[in-house]
This record gives sequence, structure tokens and C-alpha cells, in this order.
Amino acid sequence: MTEQLQIAAGLDLHKSFLIATILTLTGEKIVDRFNRTQPGLMALKNWIVTHNVQTVGCESTSDYWIQIYDLLSPICDVIVGNARDMKALSHKKTDKIDSEFIASITLKGMIYPSRIFPREHREFRSTIRLRHKLVQKRSSIKNEIHHILDSELFRLSSVLSDIFGKSGILIMRGILNNIAIDDIVSLLPASVTKKEEALREVLETTLSEGALERLASCLQIIKILNEEIASLTKISTNYAASNFPREFEILKSVPGIGDIVAITLLAEIGDVRDFSSGDKLSSWLGMVPRVYQSADKLRTGSITKRGSKIARWILIQAAHAAVKARDNDLKTFYSSKKDIIGAGKAIVSVARKMVVIIWHLLTNDEIYEDTQYKLMKQSKKVYIKIPKKTSIEEVLRLLSEAAVILKEPDPETG
Repeated sequence: MTEQLQIAAGLDLHKSFLIATILTLTGEKIVDRFNRTQPGLMALKNWIVTHNVQTVGCESTSDYWIQIYDLLSPICDVIVGNARDMKALSHKKTDKIDSEFIASITLKGMIYPSRIFPREHREFRSTIRLRHKLVQKRSSIKNEIHHILDSELFRLSSVLSDIFGKSGILIMRGILNNIAIDDIVSLLPASVTKKEEALREVLETTLSEGALERLASCLQIIKILNEEIASLTKISTNYAASNFPREFEILKSVPGIGDIVAITLLAEIGDVRDFSSGDKLSSWLGMVPRVYQSADKLRTGSITKRGSKIARWILIQAAHAAVKARDNDLKTFYSSKKDIIGAGKAIVSVARKMVVIIWHLLTNDEIYEDTQYKLMKQSKKVYIKIPKKTSIEEVLRLLSEAAVILKEPDPETG
């Protein structure tokens, strides 16, 4: 049984200020307001120390809690609760009532604390999240370029599968620099010039001056974003490889998981040993169905979508990659589910299965081994080169020799 708190404080956090309320078990209440500045936070710290507060509770609102946690955790317990769970208990809404309510549930031990990563790991996670935002911005700018070209009937996407590959960028740069069509075509690889007739038809389309200006601006932004994304990727990958070398190796052994997925999961999940099972980790990531129970009736709905959006998104991308890869257990699992529950739900099922596998591998320090790939690797193939002018008797003799070879035990498997 946990010790009953005597004095607790609740903080209602805002961008430029916070409201703090201290409650005691005897019913005393003290309320104050502090600015979210360095002097204001130091005044809050002194206020907490002066009143001998044992535990401070607050919501995980944006990143406002981080400075509060780092400042107060050395002097008292700080509980950062899930904002959605805490809102479900309250009937409000003023800032003073908010802080008093948080102080009340902190005093009564009703806040379930969120997982707080060490400061260095939070920096790593922030770097990953910044990279993710820049990738989203780049995708938005690429969509704008598609819109510019399509509105001008410049159907470059009908010729190239990816207009942002080397050939596509070369073509768009050539148009902006007013290079002749023949010169642009001569610079392209043979794989593109196979469609020369269709390509020339596209290049003969004239873009308006305004479209060219917008296209040049978008390409410049993409160039800058590419450089920054590459820089953040290098920083994150080096950090993961240095601080989590074994975990990094284990994650990359799973089908569908490469460097980017691995570093993102390491940043967002942290130590999987914080969870007692793969199912608990799945629940923390919001990849389990909602459950509605009344009397003897039990219904399940869509996934809860709690936890990290980025981790959930990257797992879905990894699941897509896994089912498109060579034959593997995850691909077989997807095929067995797709016709029953549909492709979308089947992908989510694969992603959840990957979470359980990841938890098991990292907890037990094991490299992923795929049973199907292992069987393919162990199977022995014998190739027989038969000359064109070969008699039936000679073919039968070669086949009988091959049969003898196949019956020999494999030295690797016994």
C-alpha cells in the first residue's frame, strides 16, 4: 500500500503562464500564478520548497511539462499524467479549478504517471520528430509541384514514375534554365529515353511565367529540406548506432525495418523492458482495439490510437514494406488475414504482430529468424547443364547422378 500524501500541488500549464494550487489532507488550499519564464519557474520552485510539497501533478500538455519536470524532479516527486485521462475525471473549466482538480487527484493518488525518458533520450526523440516534420513538409511541397505541373498540362508524371528522381529533377531544372529539348533528352539515361516520343510531347508544353516562378521556389525549398533531412538522419543514426548498437542490429533484422524505422522506434519507444509483455507495449502504442463491455456483452471497435503517432505511423509503413518483400512469415500472416478482414485491417494486424515480435527480440536479445527464409536457405538446388545434342540415355544418366547428390546429407544442417 502506498503512503498517504499529506501535501500535493497541481499545475495547470499554459504557454506563457501556469496556475498552481497546493492542497493538504486537512483541507488547506493555496493558489498562485507564475509566469513561464526562467524567473517565474524559479519562483515556483521556491514556492514548492517553502510549502514542503511532497508531490506535484501536471498534464502532459504539449512540451510545457518538460521544463517543469526537469526543474522540480530533484526536489520532489513529479507526476506527468495523460491529459485525456485526467480530463475524463473532471467537470470544469477555469484555470483555478483545473489546478485545484489536478492537486486533488494528485493528493489522492489518482494520476497514472506517464513514462518519462531521460533528458538525453528526449533530445534524441526531438531530433527524430523534427526530421519527421521536415519529411512531411517536403511531401507537401512535392504535392504542390504536382499541382503546378498538372494545372499547366505538363504531364511529366505520365512519363516518369517518380518526377523527383534524378531524371525528373534534371528535366525540371532544364526547363527552368531554358535548355533546349534535345539537350535535355541527351542528358537522360537510356531507361527514360525509351519513352522519348511521349517525353518530347510533354516537354513541348509551355509553362506560364508564374508557374515557372512557383516551380523554381518549390524546387529550392525541396533542396534545402533534403539537406536538412540528410543531416538529421546522420545525427540520429550515429546516436542510435553508438548508444543502442545491439538494439539497432536486432530491429533491422525484422522484415520491413530499415535504418529510419529502427531509429524512429528506438527514439519513440525507449526501453521495451518497461513493459511486461508485447501486448502491453501494443496497448501503449495504441494498436489494440477499443473494448466496450456492458453486462455480458463485449464489443470491440477500432484501435485506440493512444501513444506516439509517429511510432504508429512508422510501424504501418514497416508492415507495408514487410508484406511487399520476399516470402516471409509476416507476408504469409498478412495473406491469411487480408481476405477475411480486408487489406487495411490486415496491415494493422501485421504492424501489431511486429510490435510483439520486437518486444520479444529486444527483451531476449535475439536476432529475428524467419522460418520461411530459413527453409529456402537450407534447400539445395542442383543445376544441370545439358548440351543441345544429347541423347536420351545421356540425359537419364545425368539425372540419376543429380538424384545421388540430392540424397547426400547437407554438411551445414546434418
